[in-house]
Amino acid sequence: MLFGLRPYKKNDQAHVEQKNWSVVRHTVGYDRWETQQELAILESIYDDLRLYINFFLPSFKLIAKEHIGNRTIKRYDTAKTPYQRVLEHNDIALETKAQLMNLYIHLNPAQLRRQIDLKIAKLWKISR
Repeated sequence: MLFGLRPYKKNDQAHVEQKNWSVVRHTVGYDRWETQQELAILESIYDDLRLYINFFLPSFKLIAKEHIGNRTIKRYDTAKTPYQRVLEHNDIALETKAQLMNLYIHLNPAQLRRQIDLKIAKLWKISR
């Protein structure tokens, strides 16, 4: 799960690093993973983590920022998962939404979290 730059946003590195912290670094830390076995486990963790975050972890989206004197007032949309935001978006094809709904029906958030935790424990065990 690597987050790349957004198109036409040349000064976007801070956003990428913020996502790397909140998702990647928070989950697996800053250690150096060097072996092919560690890489395989990391890729497996990222596959599960992608599903867990996109389907089950709601996040706030900034919708307005108002500057009043020295203060900045930020207004946020209600917390929704990225999956919910895709379903609400009119520009997304119905076939894509149907595929996502089918995937969502077959996911179990508790099982995904347990799988992620077990894989992280396995990663730490083989790296020590």
